[in-house]
Amino acid sequence: MQKIIAKFDVNNIDFVTSVFDHFDEGVIITDSDGNIVYYNKTQAQIDGLDAKYAIGRKVTDIYQLSRDTSLIMLCIRSGEPMRNRTFFYKTSAGKVANTICGVFPIYSGDRVAGAICFVRDYKILKKTTPVVSVPDLKPKKKNGTRYTFGDILGQNAELVRSVHTAREAASSVSPIMIIGQTGTGKELFAQSIHNHSLRSNHNYVAVNCAAIPDHLLEGILFGTTKGAFTGAVDRAGLLEIANNSTLFLDELLAMPLNLQAKLLRVLQEKKVHRIGSVKDIDLNIKIVSSVNRSPREAINDGELRVDLFYRLGVVMIKIPPLAERKNDIPLLVNHFIKRLNRTLGTGVRAVSDEVMDLFENYAWPGNIRELEHLIEGAMNIVGYNDTIDLKHFSAAFESMLGVEAVRDAPFISETCSPPAAAAPDQTAAFGAIGANGENREPEGKSMATDTETAQRKNLAEEHRALEYAAIKEVLAATNGNISQSSKKLGISRQLLHYKMKKHGLVRETFIKGKNTAAT
Repeated sequence: MQKIIAKFDVNNIDFVTSVFDHFDEGVIITDSDGNIVYYNKTQAQIDGLDAKYAIGRKVTDIYQLSRDTSLIMLCIRSGEPMRNRTFFYKTSAGKVANTICGVFPIYSGDRVAGAICFVRDYKILKKTTPVVSVPDLKPKKKNGTRYTFGDILGQNAELVRSVHTAREAASSVSPIMIIGQTGTGKELFAQSIHNHSLRSNHNYVAVNCAAIPDHLLEGILFGTTKGAFTGAVDRAGLLEIANNSTLFLDELLAMPLNLQAKLLRVLQEKKVHRIGSVKDIDLNIKIVSSVNRSPREAINDGELRVDLFYRLGVVMIKIPPLAERKNDIPLLVNHFIKRLNRTLGTGVRAVSDEVMDLFENYAWPGNIRELEHLIEGAMNIVGYNDTIDLKHFSAAFESMLGVEAVRDAPFISETCSPPAAAAPDQTAAFGAIGANGENREPEGKSMATDTETAQRKNLAEEHRALEYAAIKEVLAATNGNISQSSKKLGISRQLLHYKMKKHGLVRETFIKGKNTAAT
């Protein structure tokens, strides 16, 4: 491509207009100063401008870009082509475009005489590109579940103990209570318990007590008889449906206390009768329940009957929050990236060091579910890049993680572009450019002072230096033994490998008899 473009004469391009005029891609040709000498109809449609208006003007006048943010100007200055760059930009008329660009220098001898830019609009690509149906990566089993213990990822000691306890208790008839914050994977544990039990050939039954209105929950659990009340029909309840199987009572604390008392009676007598009926139905059920906070606190706050707790909390399994599983974050990140690559058709390989550092220091109130959703959101706008960086999280990253650095990132990005095009009326949602295109702070938030920024930078540098020194010292003391070093540092082997790569530390340099570790 570069050799072909080297033959162009930007002052005599009439011979190519007959070809480019019919391109489905936008085409812009400029001279060495960035003045537009050719601008085809497709580009005019993408930008919402008249082609006659664009000819003769500089690209920095047509678009709200500077010499440092315009791909065309950067290409002219460097003399190097830029291929498949995903690119957000805003025209002088205020229209936001979401594109993929390829920019190539035009040479006259050894001198850059201009540039040619090919532009594809994501809105057009979305309409013309056939949608590929991606099969369910985790199809349901015949018993209505998706997960087993093999799907629980992590090396955290408490998590490993919880998995061991769940495996041991799965085949017993005793009830199990799972304790864990929202997003820690309680449903995953419940399904795994069912699939590890002798009841796994029966359908798994689950109900979210918080998702059903109080006045309906009783009928859903116990069943109804026709004529019991207005509109009642003969219908089996979930307790009856789950007979000889497992019933998962998710969000147990949302169940009203009066209904908890009725459930307790059923569990004690191992019999149930539908509302409006006197016929008892014998039950043989494995009850697994979940609560999102300490049962003792719930009892003290009047949300859980103590007698029901004694009945359901025979075996208690606590799932640690992600904030206590920081060593597992690299493993989880890699897992989500691989799975989402198949679902979204992306080619992401990893997150940047800055993102991983931030993940390790974030509190994760939404736990694993929050991590998964955050990565999925970034992968939707990562474009052709293979690394997720801070800029790919945009406003969502700022609101969820509170990162000032994201607000400082430029709105115009050659690496950030979602599969669906950004509509012009979504400009305000970005909260990053002013009426004249200048970067601005979202309303209601103030930019940090230079002093605060410097302090944050110094703290980050100090943290990196301390981390580097600690890892280096332990590796030297263990003769480069990764297992021993990770134990001494209190982190997983995988996280240690990641940090060694981040700091440029090579295991072989710490092994006695080989090169001495660099100072």
